[in-house]
Amino acid sequence: MDDAYFPEALVGFMDLKPQTEDFRSSVLDGLSKPQKELHCKFFYDEEGSKLFDRICELDEYYPTRTEIGILEDRLGEIAELIGRHVHLIELGSGASVKIRTLLNALPDLAQYTAVDISREFLLQSSETLAHDYPDLSVAAVCADYTLEFDVPDPETQADARRVAFFPGSTIGNFGHAEAVEFLGRIAKMLGRGGGLLIGVDLKKDRARLEAAYNDSEGVTAAFNTNVLARINRELGGDFDLEAFRHDAVYVEEPGRIEMRLVSLRQQGVTVAGSRFAFAENEYIHTENSHKFTIEEFRALCGQAGLVPVAAWTDPEDLFSVHYFTVE
Repeated sequence: MDDAYFPEALVGFMDLKPQTEDFRSSVLDGLSKPQKELHCKFFYDEEGSKLFDRICELDEYYPTRTEIGILEDRLGEIAELIGRHVHLIELGSGASVKIRTLLNALPDLAQYTAVDISREFLLQSSETLAHDYPDLSVAAVCADYTLEFDVPDPETQADARRVAFFPGSTIGNFGHAEAVEFLGRIAKMLGRGGGLLIGVDLKKDRARLEAAYNDSEGVTAAFNTNVLARINRELGGDFDLEAFRHDAVYVEEPGRIEMRLVSLRQQGVTVAGSRFAFAENEYIHTENSHKFTIEEFRALCGQAGLVPVAAWTDPEDLFSVHYFTVE
């Protein structure tokens, strides 16, 4: 474990070193299954993180602007629930855009800690944030937050109550059992009395959903295909990126968008010395994005020991933001 500090930006950095070998094992295992799959957490190398930030600005992609709108509209209520002198921990911090809305309303935090799997992107965004908020104690932890991990306590307020911020409906990427297990680990990390502020996409019209994941500019397609480029670069793969097309479809049961990379022809691909055959129209399943009702999501969180406190939606009921506490 590395613990390095960057005096120029006053960022405490801890690198838990999510391993490339994990990527290799996961890819080989996923491509060996009857239904080929790749884990969506590997989307977020530096290029993938930049592409996702572009997705968030697209006209068709409503979640980001809608979630920000909810946060801005309900900021007073949210700040009151979070409270003062807390340790605010953002999971999957990315470019740290949404967190600024909260930081502007929470001037007396004990510490803000950004957690992300993309090391260089995490360092860049957290250093920028520390520069823009010079009175805020900023820390960064490079970790695979889908696995068990912990974060250091603030040096000056080690007993500060922990509140996690998990925006973007990333929880929808998990299956039901995985989501309960993940939320249980987060509840354990937060401890009794801790809080969770989380964004959750809602069920809605199929056409609205599919348009959000099949944008006209092709940015989501580039984001999806980038995982193949990463495999080529890091695992010695020989994927022909032009021989796969992006597709995203809504599956009514179990209520989720499925992202896929569809083979345009019969072909063979080598990854890390292993050969994989693709039939024409065979696809790699790369991501799930589950959608919920308010009641469904509260029931899910209840299984992880989280107690619902508040839920807010936009006027069109496209998206929701929830606050839970830990029993």
